[in-house]
Amino acid sequence: MIKESVCYLAGGCFWCTEVIFNQVIGVNEVQSGFSGGHVKNPSYYDVCTGKTGHTETIKVNYDPLKVKFEELLYVFFISHDPTTIDRQGNDIGSHYRSAIFYSNSYEKEASEKFISKLTNDKVFTNEIVTEIVEFKNFYLAESEHQNYYNNNPGQPYCSFVIKPKVESMRKKVKLLLK
Repeated sequence: MIKESVCYLAGGCFWCTEVIFNQVIGVNEVQSGFSGGHVKNPSYYDVCTGKTGHTETIKVNYDPLKVKFEELLYVFFISHDPTTIDRQGNDIGSHYRSAIFYSNSYEKEASEKFISKLTNDKVFTNEIVTEIVEFKNFYLAESEHQNYYNNNPGQPYCSFVIKPKVESMRKKVKLLLK
């Protein structure tokens, strides 16, 4: 029996990426948190200052028999703009940068190959700036940031930013969705 796999992805606001990945077949759990920084156990407000070095990241627990890592990369790259440095739409700052935190050589090589293919196929007009960084730590965000979209559907950010992003993604990856 293959045990559950975990990957760590940062594609801008974790409220957006969490809800998107929760809809993917084979994904068992998604948690919002922070990776890539130098401060232990940062709070959301610490990270938002841009001084901790962290980026908003999701921890994706998934069944590799139901969804491949490369399929998760596909969802990752179509669900955000990997060509903008420290920004996703109106969300600006280093804590919104695009990054893949690899845990092993397979994830690193698969990520590099995936970016190379996207580049060669000219999928994006601008250069992909997604960082591929060795995973060091993940700090869980406060409880109010977990499952944010589903818990706050009337919040303006959910209505005007997250909902259109989810609807767009659902059209692009129908075969991978629950």
